[in-house]
Amino acid sequence: MCGRFTIFADPGRLAERFDAGLPPDGLRPRYNAAPTQSLPVLLNEGDRVVQLLRWGLVPFWAKDASIGSQMINARAETLAEKPSFRNALKKRRCLVLADGFYEWKKTTTGKAPMRITLASGEPFAFAGLWESWDTPEGDKLRTFAIITTSPNELVAPIHNRMPVILRPEHEPLWLDNDADKGAWLDVLRPYPAELMTAYPVSKRVNFVSNDDPAVVDSEIVR
Repeated sequence: MCGRFTIFADPGRLAERFDAGLPPDGLRPRYNAAPTQSLPVLLNEGDRVVQLLRWGLVPFWAKDASIGSQMINARAETLAEKPSFRNALKKRRCLVLADGFYEWKKTTTGKAPMRITLASGEPFAFAGLWESWDTPEGDKLRTFAIITTSPNELVAPIHNRMPVILRPEHEPLWLDNDADKGAWLDVLRPYPAELMTAYPVSKRVNFVSNDDPAVVDSEIVR
C-alpha cells in the first residue's frame, strides 16, 4: 500500500524533468500528501501539462464518489482483471509526480515512519490510473490511484508492498496509447533497490495536518 508521499521539488525542476508545462496557479509543495488531496499528475491525453487530480479513484460507473477513499491503490498483478481498473488500464494511465513516499516499519517501540526516496534525490513518477466521474451537479471529478507491486530488497523489511516507480525510459511507454497491454504490464515492476534509500522521520507525519518541511527531517529510531 502507498498511503502518503511527498512532492516538494522545485516546480521548474519538475517541468524540466518531465518536459511538461505547469498549472496556471503553480504547484503547492506537499510534505505529507494524502488521499482526497489534489496532487500533480501527467495524463495520457491532451497537452503535456501537469494537472491536479484528487487522490482516490472514482470509476466512471460509480454511483457515489465515496468509493474513492477505498481505491487509492491498485495492485499491478490484478489490474487487467479487476472491473474497477481494467478499463482505466486500457484508456486512462498517468504519471503521478513524487520525490518520496512513506511506509511504517515495525520496531520495538511501535510503528516508525520511514521516508523512501531515490538515492539521487531526483523526482520520479509513480505509475497511476485516472478516471473522470460525472457528479450529480453536472461537473467532472477527475481522480487517480497509484499502482503497487511487490517490494524490493530495500522496502521488504519495511512493508509488504511498494508503489510502482517507473524507470524514466518507461514513462513514455506508460503514456503511449498505441502500445499494447502486455507492454504496459511489463513495466509494472519493483524499482531497483540499489537506486533507492530510506530513512526514519518524525511521527508528525502520522497526522495529515502536518504538511511542512520538518515532516521529512531525519529522526533516530530505537
